Amino acid sequence: MRARNNERDEFDSHNKTSSSISKDFGLIRILCFPIVFVIGIVIGLASSSHVDRYFTSQPYSFKQDHPSPNPNPNPNPNFTYTNSITKTTTEKDDKNCTTTTNVVISCIKEDCLSMKSFRAPKNLSHGMTDEELFWRASMVPEKAHYPFDRMPKIAFMFLTRGPLPLLPLWERFFKGQDKRKYSVYVHTNPDFKLNVTNSSAFHDRQVPSKAVKWGTVSLVDAERRLLANALLDFSNERFVLLSESCIPIYNFPTVYKYLVGSIYSYLDSYDDPSRYGRGRYNRRMKPDIRLRDWRKGSQWFEMKRALAIKVIADTKYYRLFKKYCTPDCYPDEHYMATFAHMFHESLNADRTVTYVDWSLGGPHPASFDDKNISESFMGSLRNNGTTCLYNKGTTSVCYLFARKFNPSALEPLLKLAEEVFGY
Repeated sequence: MRARNNERDEFDSHNKTSSSISKDFGLIRILCFPIVFVIGIVIGLASSSHVDRYFTSQPYSFKQDHPSPNPNPNPNPNFTYTNSITKTTTEKDDKNCTTTTNVVISCIKEDCLSMKSFRAPKNLSHGMTDEELFWRASMVPEKAHYPFDRMPKIAFMFLTRGPLPLLPLWERFFKGQDKRKYSVYVHTNPDFKLNVTNSSAFHDRQVPSKAVKWGTVSLVDAERRLLANALLDFSNERFVLLSESCIPIYNFPTVYKYLVGSIYSYLDSYDDPSRYGRGRYNRRMKPDIRLRDWRKGSQWFEMKRALAIKVIADTKYYRLFKKYCTPDCYPDEHYMATFAHMFHESLNADRTVTYVDWSLGGPHPASFDDKNISESFMGSLRNNGTTCLYNKGTTSVCYLFARKFNPSALEPLLKLAEEVFGY
């Protein structure tokens, strides 16, 4: 009996304790609810005020419109997107009345993933590093046939310090020609802006550039940078490197037919046993580049797309030249000539199509001014009685371009252009 009474007392005590705890929890819940509610109101008011201040302080509002359904289903549609920009303006008339006007401006942006944008970028400006650019440009489609009507183009790549003093002559060269057959790229000093009219073939054709110093590997960097930018256009098939002192000595149809019809690239490459050739070789390039591999050539090349891709895709041999072909080596005269000879000799004619006069000797070729320009002199550049290799035969047309012409030569060249050059 005493044991049962003890159990009853413990049970009553436990119930009292539980009842007390329940009352305490209930009191806590009652007190917490208004506190949380008040905090929520404060946060909501603060957020509402912040958002309201943000939107009322903005002069424009933006609306993204979705593309309309395509009535003609296409497995590869090229959508365009429209951004509507609404600008609110407030004006007062002569009666001091205030008028609020909403102006809607529509901006059409082309889909960056469309085939048209991918195969030929319209805007040459980009933020890619050289490494990213070369990687992007070295991509080769595995599929043999192009999914568009491809007209082979010649990429005219100008490597210049700044202005193009012979620009009017080049404008005449391009005038009236099929724009599907050529493209222009200009590499200048980074702080220079080429100022031409909207109708010019050179309008908006500057590529992102870096400073270049004569006789250093930065010249090779600029050449490869031009090649890589031009390779982004899948229609570019031939690539010509030119300077501000170069001129075309044949008209566009002749140049186009000559280059597009050729099975070879025209990259000057030969063995020079003198101190100006083999004498520049650095033995630390062995075993990757041996003395018997060493070649020299003019930097003013012309090459097919296949070789251009190989040049910008190379890392190993470029780094060897950058490290060991230091001043007094002139990497722009040896890198591409040696690389093409070692690995792609079957693709190359081992000669240049740009005439240069080295007869005076020294580190720079002869230059021509207004006193040198005559019909007979210009005719001798086009045909001097020699022949050269072209495809499987020979031809008397060995040069398509010539340098080095001073700005003073422009006027007499323009006078002779139609009669002598045919443009």
